[in-house]
Amino acid sequence: MSRVPRLVLALPKGRVMEQSLEVLRAAGLRLETGTGARALRYDAGDAVVIEMRNADVPTYVELGVADAGVVGKDVLLESGSRLVEPVDLGFAACRLSLIRPRGATGTIQRVASKYPRLTADYLRRVGSGAEVVKLSGNVELACVTGLADAVVDVVQTGATLAANDLEEVDVLLRSSARFVVNRAALKLKHETLRPLIEALRGLPGSF
Repeated sequence: MSRVPRLVLALPKGRVMEQSLEVLRAAGLRLETGTGARALRYDAGDAVVIEMRNADVPTYVELGVADAGVVGKDVLLESGSRLVEPVDLGFAACRLSLIRPRGATGTIQRVASKYPRLTADYLRRVGSGAEVVKLSGNVELACVTGLADAVVDVVQTGATLAANDLEEVDVLLRSSARFVVNRAALKLKHETLRPLIEALRGLPGSF
C-alpha cells in the first residue's frame, strides 16, 4: 500500500510495538523495523514510525506530531484525549482493577495508581473519599509496604498478585490495543487512512 502522503505513526515500544507492526502489515502497509541503532523516528517504508512510551502516544497523536497510533484503551481514557478511535485491534488485552492484600477488610483510606484520573473517577462512583497517590513504578509495592490500602493497576495473568498475596476486588474496565487517529489527519489524509481503517477492521480479532 504505497500512497502519498505517507502516514506518521506513533507506536509504543516493546511487545505491543511488534504486534502493532504485525497487524498494520496484515492491513496492507509495507513497514520495516528499525535499524537497531536506537533510532526513535525512522522511515519504515509506507510510513514514518515514531517509537515511544505507551503513555505518550495519545499526546503525540492529538497534537498532530503523528497522524495515528496504537495505544491501550486504559491509557487512552487516562489521557482524557479526544482522538478518533475507529478500531479495537483486540490484542494486549488486560483489565484495570482495584487490588488489595488478600482478605483485607475495612475502609480504604489511600489508593496508589499510575492511573490517577481513572482511579479518582472510580472512587467517586462508589462513594469513596479515599486519597489517590500517583506512582510511576511497580504500584503493587504500595500494598506490600503499607503505603496504600489498595492500588489500581493493570492485570493480565494475575501472577504478580498471587506472588505477593494480593487479590482483585473490583474491575474498573477492560482494555485492549486501539488504533487511534488525529482528527485533522483523518480529513487531510483520508485517502490513506480510510482504506487502512477498513482493512484493520477486517482482520481477525479486530472490531
